[in-house]
Amino acid sequence: MIAGRGLYPRIVARRARARGFRVAAVGFRGETDPALAGEVDALEWVHLGELQKMIDSLAGAGVRRALMAGKILKTHLYGDVASFHPDARAVGVLAGLRDRRDDSILRAVVDEVGSEGIAFPPQTELLPELFGEEGVLGRHRPDEAQWGDVRFGWPAAKLLGGLDIGQSVVVKDRAVIAVEAIEGTDAAIRRAGELAGPGCCVVKVAKPSQDPRFDLPTVGVETIKTLSEARAAVFAFEARHTVVLEPEEVAAAADAAGVAVVGVPADGPGERVS
Repeated sequence: MIAGRGLYPRIVARRARARGFRVAAVGFRGETDPALAGEVDALEWVHLGELQKMIDSLAGAGVRRALMAGKILKTHLYGDVASFHPDARAVGVLAGLRDRRDDSILRAVVDEVGSEGIAFPPQTELLPELFGEEGVLGRHRPDEAQWGDVRFGWPAAKLLGGLDIGQSVVVKDRAVIAVEAIEGTDAAIRRAGELAGPGCCVVKVAKPSQDPRFDLPTVGVETIKTLSEARAAVFAFEARHTVVLEPEEVAAAADAAGVAVVGVPADGPGERVS
């Protein structure tokens, strides 16, 4: 496992080991949660950009199937470069890119690691139980007006994802208040709360050309905390294409915050009102 920020890598490791996998991980200094060490069989620490060391670690552990789990902030390529230490192999990969879209970078890394005989199967194939289903998670449901905002935001989020800009939009009263870009979903939610006050609806989708090996949309308890801070009303995610971390805890947090969390089919919410 190539492990980024947050809880996701720990949950992946826990679930994978429960299914009989031996899990070797590479973590990034200053990014990956050190608690991951207690969830895996082997853990090697590297700096962001040490691609050769990362590949050597995975190959040395006998890894044949791998996945990426957890966020890596793209800002390390721009204003926040202090922790980015690209080696010669990483420099070569970056130099070969036609652009620096998320998919372009991640696909190039996956291909480079894959050239050493390490496969990246779809995460839906490795750990299908991590993906949220259609329906309401918790006791709060969107009302008719909120479903209208979700319907309004869905095609906008899909368009945004198709351009590989982000996977989320925040809507209020049939107006897009904020869109996710390099700053990430939580920052977009906070900005929407500051701009439009309470009652916003967040729509998070998979990209139309989503690569199931990486950069999957994710929701967890920390997302619910951000929604609560921003006084948002609804979080609608694309069912069966979005990772839901600890669904029981997410439902409990959403209930306590008064937020409706709902999985929507890939073709959108249609005309549903409950």
